[in-house]
Amino acid sequence: MKRHNRSQPLRKGRVLMPNIAKFFSIPSHLQPRMEPHMQRSLRDKSQMLRAALLIIATFSGINFGAAEIAMAQPEESEKDAQYAIVIHGGAGGVPTSPEWIEQRTQVLNQALELGSTMLKEGRSSLETVEAVVRILEDSEHFNAGRGAVCNAEGKHELDATIMDGRNRATGAVGGVSIVKNPISLARLVMTETPHVLLVTAGAEEFARKFEEDASIEIVPNTYFATEHQRQAIERTKKALEQQEDDSMGTVGCVALDKSGNIAAATSTGGLTNKAFGRIGDSPIAGAGTFADNATCGVSCTGVGEDFIRNAIAYDISARMSYKGSSLQDAVREVLNSTDHPIRGGVIAIDHTGNIVIGFNTPGMSRAAADSNGRFEVHVKD
Repeated sequence: MKRHNRSQPLRKGRVLMPNIAKFFSIPSHLQPRMEPHMQRSLRDKSQMLRAALLIIATFSGINFGAAEIAMAQPEESEKDAQYAIVIHGGAGGVPTSPEWIEQRTQVLNQALELGSTMLKEGRSSLETVEAVVRILEDSEHFNAGRGAVCNAEGKHELDATIMDGRNRATGAVGGVSIVKNPISLARLVMTETPHVLLVTAGAEEFARKFEEDASIEIVPNTYFATEHQRQAIERTKKALEQQEDDSMGTVGCVALDKSGNIAAATSTGGLTNKAFGRIGDSPIAGAGTFADNATCGVSCTGVGEDFIRNAIAYDISARMSYKGSSLQDAVREVLNSTDHPIRGGVIAIDHTGNIVIGFNTPGMSRAAADSNGRFEVHVKD
């Protein structure tokens, strides 16, 4: 398959909390105009916020220094994309192991190849995002499914959401521990129940009703116990902090199909050493996942509590709907907020096929393709 990358290169800027404009390298003529006293007030508040973050970092070991952020520019084309797909493998640290980088790259390529082929053949965005996320869930190199991190008890609890942009139909599961592919169980919640979210034992009882379904496989919790995650939880418990390299984040996919329908899906094992029963943003529609044909589809990754408190996925859509913001501006604004700071990343596609990728962590594995010839995978940059 011949591949062309006609998109503009990723633009990077330094995350310096006191200077909002530099965060995304906004041209001076596009920067908001403020009176001197407003500038001083904003600068003072930003400096106070950064000071507080640095104090937290000193005692927690978390590095809030200058991280990299990459914003993918919407492809400039005379026509909208007939279909588009974007995938993330979680925000957090940048993998340094050559073997780890190679494996992640291979899996992302496989997932992107499958997703773009399905969309090209006219398959729906909903079945596409489910199929793509299942590939990531089956790999031990991502924090979802097989590669899920350990909680504080050394066990694995998984969350997932899938959402249909045609009517905002949503299915989600939280805290499941015996389902191989939580994203497929989430879709069954959407299609086979009047509910949106099932959790823990209730979700697992529901799963057992579909053991004859090829998409649902019941496995022992030890299936998710990989050597990498065992070492990660040991490091975390010894240091009483989550190491950057241990934070593989989440997986997600957003797609636009030839019929103009958008779907989004997100799946995760959560945070290393999380409290038993903790559920993050991934299974919460509007926080970690959102899709609406009129605006966009979004999948998030990062510190889930930040995304829940600020309803990030929905906020991006709302900025487009209520403010008339472009998708790129909406993503920039939420990742750049100093009033409600978040830590993580976002992938999104709007109703015309524009793809936007943003993150304010050191790295985020990601991939994107569309009908205009774009096909790219990034793991270590």
